[in-house]
Amino acid sequence: MKNYNSKKISFILVSFLVIFILSDINSTIRYVSKTGTSEPPFLTWQTAADSIQKCINISVFGDTIYVANGVYEEQVVMIPGLSLIGSGTDSCIVDSRTFPLMNNRTITMYDSCLVTGFYIRTSNNLDYGYGIRAEGQAGLIKANKFSNANIGIFVWQYDVEVNNNYLFNVRGGIYLLNSNSFVKNNLIFMNVNSTWGIEIDGFTNNYTPVIDSNDIYNVYDTGIYKFFGSRPVIKNNNIYVKYSTGINLMPSDSTKIFNNLIYNVGYAGIDSYADMRLLLYNNYIQGKSSAFGVKVGPNAEIKNNVVTGTGSGIGKYGTQDPIVQYNNSWNNNVNYDGIIADTTNLSIDPMIVNDDTTLGALDFHLQMYSPLIDVGDPNILDKDSTRSDIGLYGGPYGESYVYVDLPPRIPVNLTANVDSLIKLNWNGNTEADFSYYNVYRDTAFNFTIDSTKLIASVTDTFYYETFPSNVETLYYKITAVDNQGNESNPSEQVYVQLVSVKNEWVPVNNYILYQNYPNPFNPSTKIGYKLKERGYVKLYVYDIKGELVSVLVNETQEAGYYEVDFSVGQESIPVLSSGVYIYQLFVKGENNIPVFSDIKKMVYVK
Repeated sequence: MKNYNSKKISFILVSFLVIFILSDINSTIRYVSKTGTSEPPFLTWQTAADSIQKCINISVFGDTIYVANGVYEEQVVMIPGLSLIGSGTDSCIVDSRTFPLMNNRTITMYDSCLVTGFYIRTSNNLDYGYGIRAEGQAGLIKANKFSNANIGIFVWQYDVEVNNNYLFNVRGGIYLLNSNSFVKNNLIFMNVNSTWGIEIDGFTNNYTPVIDSNDIYNVYDTGIYKFFGSRPVIKNNNIYVKYSTGINLMPSDSTKIFNNLIYNVGYAGIDSYADMRLLLYNNYIQGKSSAFGVKVGPNAEIKNNVVTGTGSGIGKYGTQDPIVQYNNSWNNNVNYDGIIADTTNLSIDPMIVNDDTTLGALDFHLQMYSPLIDVGDPNILDKDSTRSDIGLYGGPYGESYVYVDLPPRIPVNLTANVDSLIKLNWNGNTEADFSYYNVYRDTAFNFTIDSTKLIASVTDTFYYETFPSNVETLYYKITAVDNQGNESNPSEQVYVQLVSVKNEWVPVNNYILYQNYPNPFNPSTKIGYKLKERGYVKLYVYDIKGELVSVLVNETQEAGYYEVDFSVGQESIPVLSSGVYIYQLFVKGENNIPVFSDIKKMVYVK
């Protein structure tokens, strides 16, 4: 996990940065403190300035200013060649919210400037104001925190390095206009009024900014938006979409989109209706059934990408096909929409380590026996010089890593039916190295599986058996086994029992509210429940004070097993504080009569 909230910056590191940026090694070091004075030259902490701007006003090119902890309510205009070093984003704050809104800039920086170690707050009206406006060459904006701004960082017509900053509660994160800037390792957490995480504009196509390894969360509109002009390289970014689009591209003569993760797409993963030269290599897009994964114009190359879980996987604008080769579009409503996919393209389980937040941290590395290993475009090589993998970490901008051999996923939706036989059915596994299922049976509730309870191994997704004698209740569980002998954890259990009055076996589908998993969780968990028969279902979440947080289910459902995602900050679920929360299942049967109610606790940890 990157550390975006750097509290202290070592003198050695800062001195190196200053020497790297500035040519004058004989610069003066000055100081600013809330206990300072108005008498220059501000050469020690004891004689420090009481204002950042006062210290800047007597500085010259090459000077360095250290700023102590405190809240500095001012607007700062730097001079060229100045290094401005705060004591940490937790406690060194530049706040311009009390200043006039129109064209408000908390900090203006020019050629060869460094700004690092500050928490910058700009305006209470997100329609106005820039945290930093950079109007110079060869600058460095590093390890700052930004909030309360229309635009956190605005780089205008110059080339600045922007890295390791944390931006939140801003309308737009980082805006590049006519710039060749290098933007890397920034964390941008968007809010409800946000428009984009990073925007790139150019009056011409002569600009080639690099957008690399940024994390953009909670996207309401667009994660990365390329407007007109420029030829950006957008690579290795993680974009977590709340409602809309991961990457939206307007016309230019070329754009390169490599190795980006776009997760939970609400409208589109990558959207480019323009007729432009576009290279999309080794991206991973996971979306919703109401969204599309990739949709582009005719002059695009789409290679080595994975698109899954969307309504329309890979599609096109217009009648002419783009180049679509060596991709894996899988588990979408339509995998290749309006495109004739050649035999280099796949539609198969990618076998990544984990693409489900309810099972722990997301991990899009391929497993050892993934069918996507070494089957990408043969003209594109991985970092280890082998043929490219399809997926997020393939290609020259990917990673070299060790493939892990994991057991199959747990079989789901195990059900029991009875007529002349006991009939078990479940959903099939899709892993390429899957081999067979083990069926376990016992007479004890919630039994632990072992070899003494194994009654069958089957390759099908069903198992039938006759009624055994001398027992009244039977419990079943299923596991999945792969070619290497790795066995999954057991499925949920189902059971059947003998009804003595009728002397016949019946499946028992009791009402059950399961413990959420994972628990504790962050940011998502799954809540499972089973319905004995058709009924009207309500599933609520409350805080510990009994106040309603969210209604997850409010509808009539048929008998069976259900799972509901509870994802903090998603859909109708608000951002929550860490703590204990209560979830309740309430079921009404025929004639509106309550038939079941249960509550359980879950723990959210930020």
